[in-house]
Amino acid sequence: MFNDIGALELLTLAILGVLIFGPDKLPKVIQDASRFIRKIREFSESAKEDIRTELGPEFKDFEFEDLNPKTFVRKQLMDGNDDLGLKEIRESFDLRKEVTEITDVVNGRSTESVEAKTGVSGGASVTAANGSKGAPDLLKKGGQPPKDTPPPFDADAT
Repeated sequence: MFNDIGALELLTLAILGVLIFGPDKLPKVIQDASRFIRKIREFSESAKEDIRTELGPEFKDFEFEDLNPKTFVRKQLMDGNDDLGLKEIRESFDLRKEVTEITDVVNGRSTESVEAKTGVSGGASVTAANGSKGAPDLLKKGGQPPKDTPPPFDADAT
């Protein structure tokens, strides 16, 4: 309970206790405080036992620490039991490959270079407005987009 209190803090509390309560009343105050803490602990333990008995035998392994969301997630996702296959999904998801592919398409690089870098084929290659392979660069002025593509949508203009 008091694991993070150092010697200096403990000495300061003792001096404050002597100054506030006086040396003759301090032992009784400490005794009353320890009795109060003991009663609180007993009350919480009895409440936990009542909850466990009411839940029944299905929840005999129930821990109240699991009610903390961080503890629950850490126990369910980070431990060895991988019932949902999350480890396999985590390993198959390569964010760097996806980001590289997107930046190459935005920069107008050919899909063959994207496929060579990532090892994944993107299907049919896209032909730009000027007839070259790669994605059309609609951000540059001067080039007209292909006739079958809709005009760019500007969310700020609507």
